Amino acid sequence: MVIIVAALILGAILGVFIFIPRHPASGHSKSTRSSANSNKASKIYSKDEVTLHNKRDDCWIIIKNKVYDVTSYVEEHPGGDAILAHAGDDSTEGFYGPQHATRVFDMIDDFYIGDLKQ
Repeated sequence: MVIIVAALILGAILGVFIFIPRHPASGHSKSTRSSANSNKASKIYSKDEVTLHNKRDDCWIIIKNKVYDVTSYVEEHPGGDAILAHAGDDSTEGFYGPQHATRVFDMIDDFYIGDLKQ
């Protein structure tokens, strides 16, 4: 009986974590995430400059004309070396692929360093 009660309590606690929305009242949306980029000093990078950062220990990527330094994330990337397939290049298509959970859309802002020169 005690085991059943403990399991029910644990299940209720875990259920709270699973079913509570991540940003319940913050109005957190794609537009507010992109505004986080505007709080950082934007630098403009040329495609040629981004291309130089194409190694495991120096990895920049482009997603929707924004430049991200993901060097510190390369070793943690759940897809292994797949992140290096477009190192120094445009990764937009791969980034928005079905293999990525929606949490990557929140994480990517941490790596933003500037915009791509048009």
